[in-house]
Amino acid sequence: MSLTERQRKHLRRLAHPLSPIVIVGAAGPSDAVARELDRALTDHELVKVSARLGDRTRRDEALRDLASRTASELVQRIGNVGVFYRRRAGLAKIVVPDE
Repeated sequence: MSLTERQRKHLRRLAHPLSPIVIVGAAGPSDAVARELDRALTDHELVKVSARLGDRTRRDEALRDLASRTASELVQRIGNVGVFYRRRAGLAKIVVPDE
């Protein structure tokens, strides 16, 4: 799944008022964190993740790793927070504009 810039902008707008519901600690993205993000994406489709890792490179790597492990799209990263999106297989909650 590859999102266009218009779709990313729409998802960023929807994610703005959300709070992070998954937190990645200093140990990095474990299997338990990936499972929790997978469950959250199944329930909500659009999820904020807080990655509390000191190094920017390590944080970016952890967020990319989580995106690949959960088959989701990393919409945005600002500071310690990443926004993930995965369309629900059945009835989608979020309507993403087509281009």
